[in-house]
Amino acid sequence: MNTLHPPHQEQEEEQEQEEARYEWDLSLSTVVSSSSSSASDVIGAIEFDPTDNIVATAGISRKIRFYGLPSLLRTSAAVSGGGGGVSFVDQATACEYYICTPAKLSSLRWRPGSGGRVIGSGDYDGVVTEYDLEKRTPVFERDEHGGRRVWSVDYTRNGGGSVVGASGSDDGTMQVWDPRCPPEESVGVVRPAGICRSAVCCVEFDPSGGPAVAVGCADRKGYVYDMRKLVDPALTLEGHTKTVSYVRFLDGGTVVTAGTDGCLKLWSVEDGRVIRTYEGHVNNRNFVGLSVWRNGALFGCGSENNKVFVYDKRWGKPVWIDGFEPVGMNSGSDKRFVSSVCWRQSGVDQCTLVAGGSDGVLQVYVGKTKP
Repeated sequence: MNTLHPPHQEQEEEQEQEEARYEWDLSLSTVVSSSSSSASDVIGAIEFDPTDNIVATAGISRKIRFYGLPSLLRTSAAVSGGGGGVSFVDQATACEYYICTPAKLSSLRWRPGSGGRVIGSGDYDGVVTEYDLEKRTPVFERDEHGGRRVWSVDYTRNGGGSVVGASGSDDGTMQVWDPRCPPEESVGVVRPAGICRSAVCCVEFDPSGGPAVAVGCADRKGYVYDMRKLVDPALTLEGHTKTVSYVRFLDGGTVVTAGTDGCLKLWSVEDGRVIRTYEGHVNNRNFVGLSVWRNGALFGCGSENNKVFVYDKRWGKPVWIDGFEPVGMNSGSDKRFVSSVCWRQSGVDQCTLVAGGSDGVLQVYVGKTKP
């Protein structure tokens, strides 16, 4: 019995894949140069505020910088005369204000229910800090990770006074806490890898408000927990061959993971099945970022060849690639890479992706569906 697909079916599949690659017109809009050309300004986190109009960045520089997205895009439109050209602006001019922090930062997340006034951060000293952006001062600190680096911070999305936070760390735990309670009180402690104490690299709550929280670990696995029963994982995602550095919910039924094995994977939350694997970017050592645009089912990630990659949920190869500044001619001498990415979640026919580099350069991309 012949199990091969008929030639016409293969042609139809190839045509569908090609169409998926060209549904979006993506282009570089604005480049924000860095005040430093060295590793002292690696951008490790990028986040949009609840209005999707303010972009915050953080990293090695010990600063949280805030940019107004409309002004960045207006700058681009003004430079190009409305024709869609690329604008170049320096960091000092583009940054509206910044907050100095006592340690290097690895993650940022706005706290739901705060009206965009409070942003949380995780740092290299193992501390989770919340900052009041009107006063520009810290208003909350937690230090239960024993001085081990915090890689990720997130909050439940149900808003109001019932917001719960979580942080993942090199100490092998995900700490779950209530921002209203004193730092010595904890909602729960999760050790995904058990006695192995593998670093917890990423935590994310279901953005739709469900009870699930996903975790990515250095033990090469992803986990999904039910907040109502944190004792054991509801699901274990096994398939990566190296550290699972990021995990992101695409919707209530699927999760995307990124690994330092150089691939992304889309999983079914119902049964832990791998739906699709995405390959093309380069990632075998560094954190290069992962963000999903839920309205368009697009994934964005960085790469160690200093390029931004965009994948369509339906197609295992990248649908769009763009490089940061040209790499050095001397092979191996340029170690720059794209270290963080973040989609703006609003919009349906138009999208915005912000990417940051290991040299502190920030690039803003805009896209729209093709006619």
